[in-house]
Amino acid sequence: MNENKNTGEEMMHQNESETVEIVKIEEAVEAVEKNESEVPEGFEQKESKDVPETMELTEGSLEEKRQEHEDVPETIELIEGPSEDKREEHEDVLETMGSMEESIEETMKKPEEKKESKKEKTVRLVQQARTLVQEADEESSACRMLLGDDLKEYNDAKKSLLENGFEACDRLIEKMGYRSMDSGSSDEEVVTFEPKESVKPLVVKEVSGGAFSALFLALSAGAVTAAGLIYLATEQLGMTLDISKMPSAEVTEKIASWFSTLIDVEPNVTIGTGIFGTSVLLVGAVVYALCATFKTNSNLHFAVQQFVESELYAEKKHECKSEMDRVDAHMKETIKTMKTYEVLFNEQKGKLQRILHIEGEKSKATEYHEKSFSEIRVTKELIATMKDFMNIPMSEEGKLSDVSVQRLEKVKKEMNEMIDRLY
Repeated sequence: MNENKNTGEEMMHQNESETVEIVKIEEAVEAVEKNESEVPEGFEQKESKDVPETMELTEGSLEEKRQEHEDVPETIELIEGPSEDKREEHEDVLETMGSMEESIEETMKKPEEKKESKKEKTVRLVQQARTLVQEADEESSACRMLLGDDLKEYNDAKKSLLENGFEACDRLIEKMGYRSMDSGSSDEEVVTFEPKESVKPLVVKEVSGGAFSALFLALSAGAVTAAGLIYLATEQLGMTLDISKMPSAEVTEKIASWFSTLIDVEPNVTIGTGIFGTSVLLVGAVVYALCATFKTNSNLHFAVQQFVESELYAEKKHECKSEMDRVDAHMKETIKTMKTYEVLFNEQKGKLQRILHIEGEKSKATEYHEKSFSEIRVTKELIATMKDFMNIPMSEEGKLSDVSVQRLEKVKKEMNEMIDRLY
């Protein structure tokens, strides 16, 4: 009995120990689920030999919890993705609404544009006309200065070409049996680019306000009105006014009093004088207003006409500038080509000097060696091409000659063929 009792107590004690272990394991699992790093107080790891089944169960539970914990970020990403897109769309809508509100506020705050008066329009048109003419003249002047520099550079390049290679090669091929081919006059060309029908200068005129003339006419109209009213009053009163002397006070009062009767009032000096003065001032004001209006309309018409003329003037000047730009490009290309020809002629001069030194002078060019004759023929073609180009006038009726443009293309073609043979 005692042994059975002891055995039962041991089993109960063991069961209690296992129960305590299970409770502690459950607390550890809960701590893992809550991402707690601390192990519950009093929990101690047991050896695997004591609770193998319990540890297997615990490891299995922990692995399941760990897998669930790893699945949480994916779930969060799935949830946060659409929420982020919605948030961005919401922010875009708010930003658009804010910009629309700002535009509406600016529109409401923007004051209405004041209508331009005729006088202001006249002043603006005159200023714009002056600006157009000034800019056109400055542009044309700048083009002329640039063209002057190009002409100077062209003459320098032409002189350098003739002195450094061209004339020497021409003399050398004469010694080798080729006669000099004079394609035209050797006189130096004076290049000028002035339009045949030059644009007449346009002077923009200011407009007068006309206040002085309007005032003079208004005063004149007032004086005539006053004289007419006085004459009318004397006629109605049966009086004869002596204009050779100042009227007496009695006559003046009688005349002034008569004007009050025009409005069915008893003769009254004060009222009559007021009517007389008002009539004179009214006529003067009407005349002044009419003159000022007429002058304003006349000034506007003049300003519009002058503005149109300035636009036509600027357009013609622009055409001149376009032609000068074309000339400038042609001159620059000509100068560049001449400098290249100068180098080629210097090279050919050395070859011809070598041929003449080694083979001597011969009566015919065909008597030279085949390669020497080839060099002589190439030099002759270069000279003939350049002579033709230089003897053609570059300007024709103040504009760039089309023939000169065509000859320049021929010269460049010959030059490029020569360079291709060298490389």
